[in-house]
Amino acid sequence: MTTLSSGFARARRWLRDHPLAFDATLAFCTLVAMICGSFTAPGDGHGPPAFGARTPEPFSVFLMTLAAAALVLRRRRPMQVLAVTAALAAVEYVLMDPPAPVVMSTVIALYTVASRTDRPTTWRVGLLTMGGLTAAAMVFGATPWYSQENFGVFAWTGLASAAGDAVRSRRAFVDAIRERAERAERTREEEARRRVAEERLRIARDLHDVVAHHIALVNVQAGVAAHVMDKRPDQAKEALAHVRDASRSALNELRVTVGLLRQQGDPEAPTEPAPGLAVLGELVATFRNAGLPVEVACADRDRLPAAVDLAAYRVIQEALTNVRKHAGTGARAEVSVVRVGATAEVTVLDNGRGSTGPGTGPHAGAGPAGAGPAGAGQGDDGPAGGGHGLVGMRERVSALGGTLSAGPRYGGGFRVHAILPVEARTGEPERPGTAGGTGLRR
Repeated sequence: MTTLSSGFARARRWLRDHPLAFDATLAFCTLVAMICGSFTAPGDGHGPPAFGARTPEPFSVFLMTLAAAALVLRRRRPMQVLAVTAALAAVEYVLMDPPAPVVMSTVIALYTVASRTDRPTTWRVGLLTMGGLTAAAMVFGATPWYSQENFGVFAWTGLASAAGDAVRSRRAFVDAIRERAERAERTREEEARRRVAEERLRIARDLHDVVAHHIALVNVQAGVAAHVMDKRPDQAKEALAHVRDASRSALNELRVTVGLLRQQGDPEAPTEPAPGLAVLGELVATFRNAGLPVEVACADRDRLPAAVDLAAYRVIQEALTNVRKHAGTGARAEVSVVRVGATAEVTVLDNGRGSTGPGTGPHAGAGPAGAGPAGAGQGDDGPAGGGHGLVGMRERVSALGGTLSAGPRYGGGFRVHAILPVEARTGEPERPGTAGGTGLRR
């Protein structure tokens, strides 16, 4: 039984892969069925049809052969095949009595047309074929017009149209489901790639903020220690202590950031909260220890959402790092965080003139971050220098639906201004201990 079913499956696959051979086989089977039917005479109403009660005429055999041969091309020329088979069936009804069942080929041709065209075409062609052949059988046949053979022509042609339309509808439904499944699969893959790219960009921003800030402080304090090592060793020890603290903070933040790459459930996954305005005092203290006077003004209002709190902290960190690197000696910075309605405004100002010469660094010729040519010339933290400082700030703020502008101030210095919506669009949960402690003016 298994061998028989596998044989049928192989034959079916072969015929599906060779449609012309399938149509030729169907045409041959139809010719055999028409010839067998032409040997059968209808019953007289009191018994079944009698086989062998009549013999088909040679002309009828010729018409049946032509109609069957036309079915070989039913997939390539469905409308033409239907027209040929319908015409041959009509000729059989008009000229032969009793007629041979040439109409069987018309039924198959009509099914093919209905399964391969649209519904309006099926209705028009089907009604025309049904009406024409039924009328020819009723008018030219030897039996009364109300005989069952005549209504059988109407029924079989109508059934062919309905079956073909149903098959066409099912094929369209299956194709639509397959297309939706493929589109959904593509959408899932694109969404996965987009999420991976966003996560990589976010981690890259965090790494840049941590490394740029702490390495800049380490560089400054190491330079101070080397400068005063011989004459003032106590001050050199203090600078080296700041180097140690900055490096320890960098390692801790790097551990937290890299820990995001762990799979859920991995051992020793970091659980400490991300930095925020609650530790803004510690951040400012590191810059003050590095020789940059910083004044801070934060409105003591409601706590910010975790994502907004982290973004504000990173903007201040990166802006102060740029001030320390580019503003030159004697520069001062001011930081303010103000809650205005549904937004939080973060501003970092400095009065530096730039230590890299006119027209360079972030304190010369910088427009709003990410604003094309106006944002060029931003030293090693802008697009022109290959850095990612201002670009990273803009991306971080834009991810929350906010805006960032950065540019020189009138009369000298530089200004970074970020507007962050309090309702973050990232959907991150609120994490305790990351938004409070914004304090009063220090």
